[in-house]
Amino acid sequence: MNILPTIADSVPELEDIFRDLHAHPEIGFTEVRTSGIVAEKLRSYGVDEVHEGLGKTGVVGIIRGKGQGNRRVGLRADMDALPIQEATGLPYASKNDGVMHACGHDSHTTMLLGAAKHLAATRDFDGTAVVVFQPAEEGLGGAKQMLADGLFEQFPCDEIFGMHNHPNGKPGKVGICKGQAMAGAAFFDIHIKGKGSHAAKPSDSRDALIIAASLASEMQTILSRNIPAQEVLVMSITQIHSGSAYNVVPETATLAGTVRYFADEMYELAASRMQALCDGFAIAHGVEITLDLRSVFDVLINDDELSDVYMQAAGDIVGIENLDPNAPPVTGSEDFADMLRVVPGAYCTVGHGGTAPLHNPEYVLDTSILPVGASIMARVVEVRLPLS
Repeated sequence: MNILPTIADSVPELEDIFRDLHAHPEIGFTEVRTSGIVAEKLRSYGVDEVHEGLGKTGVVGIIRGKGQGNRRVGLRADMDALPIQEATGLPYASKNDGVMHACGHDSHTTMLLGAAKHLAATRDFDGTAVVVFQPAEEGLGGAKQMLADGLFEQFPCDEIFGMHNHPNGKPGKVGICKGQAMAGAAFFDIHIKGKGSHAAKPSDSRDALIIAASLASEMQTILSRNIPAQEVLVMSITQIHSGSAYNVVPETATLAGTVRYFADEMYELAASRMQALCDGFAIAHGVEITLDLRSVFDVLINDDELSDVYMQAAGDIVGIENLDPNAPPVTGSEDFADMLRVVPGAYCTVGHGGTAPLHNPEYVLDTSILPVGASIMARVVEVRLPLS
């Protein structure tokens, strides 16, 4: 590994920052403590401008290079945690009950702070680096909120780069997928209002629970009978809520879940079929069924040229033998896609020694990734804004 010197010297500090953030996770749009630490660190590093409050709890830093160029490169990290009870047993495990950094956003924040420290200390680039610390990535629309608050109007970027940790047991393995890299996502809630009754006389009811179970099963035929086999679409029903007693047939039931897709027309087809099934079940059973389907993430599209540039920068740090420039697309989603709809850029993954999956209560991040990710993010600025 060719860790940049400033970052190599800062490893103890970065590990301390990471452990502190991990122990004090905050859900999206409540990252007050986290964003305060970020802003304080940026100021201590000599970052030229530090702006707080964009997208409610977001932070933006401006770092000017030695050269007088006008080009501006953005670097983005997310800060929020998940509503998961941690089960790692780590000495720095979450102190906030029911909240955990189970996706590694604490590491992303730490890496970008490391990159900012290096860039502010060396300034070996011609132009401006814009470091963006985004709140509320986990389905709450943090990127859209920052955009709505004028992120790129106030802090224009010619291109922007992001990164996610990958617990694959392969430390330092960097991958990128050109073009459509991560799926778009929608969340849905289906509300069923039937007629309740005594459980001893179910003929008096219109059983919302049985209808919900049948509808959940029927929804899977959208994939098997409506979506062409060569297309990719995922539908997962992740919640069923109904009933409150042993002897009552429930009057209401709710289904909830997510749809993931790469082609807008496939999403529209799935949405149409979901609505048709809800309408049909309502008529067949004489109940009321409402579908609330809402788009949450766009498809994340990596720019081909900037993907190559990102891999060049990563290769300078981890070596070309540790690059995977043709990684496959994944059906996970990421709201950095919203920023890439406005400004071209690229998003890569960096492997580490952890093997528990993301969003798992036993997920542990291998901290050796911190200087690697920080160096890659700093290096891409130097590659894109070279001093003449």
